Amino acid sequence: MSADSYTPQSGDAGIRVEHYDLELDYRVTTNRLSGTATIRGRAAVPIRTMSLDLITLRASRVRVTGDKGATFRQTDRKLRISFGGPLAAGEPFEVTITYAGAPRPRRSRWGTIGWEELEDGVLVASQPTGAPTWFPCNDVPSDKATYRLAFTTDALYSVSATGRRTGRASRAGRTTWTFEQDAPTPTYLVAVQVGRYVTEPLTLDMVAGELSYPPAIAARVHADFEPLPRMMALYQRLFGPYPQEGYTVVVTEDALEIPLESQGAAVFGSNHIDGIGGLERLIAHELAHQWFGNSVGLAGWQHIWLNEGFACYAEWLWSEADGGPTADARARQHHARIALLPRDLVVSDPGPDRMFDDRVYKRGALALHALRSTVGDGVFFTILREWTARFRYGIASTADFTALAERVAGVPLADLFRIWLDEPALPPLPDGPKTGRAAAIAERVLDATAPRLRPRRPQD
Repeated sequence: MSADSYTPQSGDAGIRVEHYDLELDYRVTTNRLSGTATIRGRAAVPIRTMSLDLITLRASRVRVTGDKGATFRQTDRKLRISFGGPLAAGEPFEVTITYAGAPRPRRSRWGTIGWEELEDGVLVASQPTGAPTWFPCNDVPSDKATYRLAFTTDALYSVSATGRRTGRASRAGRTTWTFEQDAPTPTYLVAVQVGRYVTEPLTLDMVAGELSYPPAIAARVHADFEPLPRMMALYQRLFGPYPQEGYTVVVTEDALEIPLESQGAAVFGSNHIDGIGGLERLIAHELAHQWFGNSVGLAGWQHIWLNEGFACYAEWLWSEADGGPTADARARQHHARIALLPRDLVVSDPGPDRMFDDRVYKRGALALHALRSTVGDGVFFTILREWTARFRYGIASTADFTALAERVAGVPLADLFRIWLDEPALPPLPDGPKTGRAAAIAERVLDATAPRLRPRRPQD
């Protein structure tokens, strides 16, 4: 059973994973990965079999706790496990898989994704379906789990991975790094980065941070990430408390096509760091994803504008707060550019081929600016803070956002959302936006909304 219509070959709708425990050993020089994955979860419906996504790597043993009759078989994309007897809906399972191989990126309609060898190290960039290139998983954004990762590699290399670092031990030229991730996280946001990096701590508005980079580009990295503490301070005031345990930034020596977020972290290529802040918007964008996409997750890939439109609008808010062009000026600039492009995309359902189309990003941000212009700053930022609190660590859809916005605003907004999200025609931006400088209103909005905000429990 497919769990997401945009990625019908990924995931199993019949299961819900609660925890992944990964013991991995990696040889950089030979690109050899061996691992043991213990996966705990529950049947979502009555099942006799389950499937996990696994690409290239081969399973040599599968054991189901308490079930000696379980069997498995593997195809090029799936590891299919048959239980000795049926599982009822809600019944727990624990599966342990031993596997190995030479991990490599998978080819997809969105390019190559997943595990990628660098000149001297490893990069993991799994969005949207690259996680199975390095561990067996239920690879859909709606299935969030907790994680423990123990990663052993050559002692010359530093390792950054999803979660807080809980251990580091070296023996015979090998080092094991251990990480734990307690916040529910989808598989595509789990990452590991390996390289010969300098690592230093950062203080980001009372949030623990870490910066890893090749020593040769230290000056450029320090110059370009200097605004990061101020970005964190602004976003915490506008969007609510930072939802992760910390924030790790990795800059690779290699050039990368795009930077990419993961849970509590982001990775940038050396080509994204110029020493003069020329690509500062990318730093603002990836940080914003920790609220929009990483904490508030997607019910399905159809709703990706909730990740990218919000992170794009956060870029404009940072520009506005830092003395650059206002969000309104940015919005009108991008509106004029989009007006020259074909009008054949629906933001709320762009289809799998266009889910990463730049118009999803920019029109999503324009929809938010139209909302802000319609309801005013106070209501708009109350909506954003309630959104991040209500769905903290959960998943949400476009309908969830539009319903919350209407409830907070207290006025009908269906027509506004329809023309911006559900129709391909590009509507005009509202005239005379009731907006001000983001930095000037942040404290006022915070004072007005903080007592009302209560996060939703992940299981709700």
